[in-house]
Amino acid sequence: MPSDNPDRSQPPKAFWRRAIAERHYSDLEELWGPIPLTRSDRIATAGSCFAQHIGNNLQRRGATFLDLEPAPPVFADEAEARRFGFGVYSCRYGNIYTSRQLLQLFDEAFGHRTPTERVWGRDGRFFDALRPSVDPVGQEDAATVLALRGQHLGRVREMFRHLDLFVFTMGLTEGWEAVADGTMYPAAPGTICGSFDAEKYRFHNLRYGEILQDMQAFWERLKGVNPQARMLLTVSPVPLTTTATGGHVLTATTYSKSVLRAVAGDLAADHAEIGYFVGFEQRLQAD
Repeated sequence: MPSDNPDRSQPPKAFWRRAIAERHYSDLEELWGPIPLTRSDRIATAGSCFAQHIGNNLQRRGATFLDLEPAPPVFADEAEARRFGFGVYSCRYGNIYTSRQLLQLFDEAFGHRTPTERVWGRDGRFFDALRPSVDPVGQEDAATVLALRGQHLGRVREMFRHLDLFVFTMGLTEGWEAVADGTMYPAAPGTICGSFDAEKYRFHNLRYGEILQDMQAFWERLKGVNPQARMLLTVSPVPLTTTATGGHVLTATTYSKSVLRAVAGDLAADHAEIGYFVGFEQRLQAD
C-alpha cells in the first residue's frame, strides 16, 4: 500500500487549522497573488459601494487614480460633492450593482444601445434613471438630464479607452429591468424617483450563466477598445439590504454572493489579465 497521500505534500495554507483556525484574521497571508502595478498605471473603479473604499485607498497610497468627472468648484466641501456623485468613482455613474448594468453602460457609451427610458420624474423635477442617486435635487427638464448624460457617457468612453486597470466590485445578482428593452436600473422605479408600474418593469435575479456571459462580453468589448487593459474583480461583502425574491434576505444574500464569487473566480482562472482580490473572504473572516 502507498505510504503517502497527496495531502501531505500540501503547504500550510492548504489546511484550515494551520492557515485559518490558529491565526488572527489580521495575520492571514498568501490569500491571493497580487497583480503587478506601477505608480504610472491608470486605475479606474466602478461597482457597488465597496469599490468606493478601494478608490479612496488607492489615492491615499499614491496610485494614478482616474477621476474623469471631478467636482466643479461650487461645493462647500468634499462631503457635499460626494453627495452629488463626484469623487466617488472614476466617473459619475453612481453604484453599478450588476453585471448587466456594467455591460449596458459600456454599450451605451460606445453607441451600441440607447435605453428606451432614460429619464424619471419626481415632484416636478427630472432625474437620470440610470444613475438617479448622483443628483439629489434633479433638473428642471428632461432635455437637461439627457444633455448631462451625453457628457457623462463621453467621459465613460474616455475612461475605458485609457485605463490600464479596471477595478470592478460585483455587488448584486438582483435588479429591476424594463420590460420593453431589458434595461437594468440601479434602483427599483419609485424608490429614488420615477414610479413603479408592474406592466413596465420586472424583477430579474441574474443566474450564474447570465452573469458570466455579461462579464465575458464586457471583457471582450473592453479589450476591443483598449488592448492593454487589465481587470481586477472583487465581490462586495455587504449583505443585501432587501430582497425581492420572496425568500429570506439571509438566503438571498448567500445566493447572490456565492454566485458572484464563483463567476469572479472562473473569470480570473480563465484569463491571465483578470485578477481577483479577496476582500470578500477577509471581511467574512473578520466577522
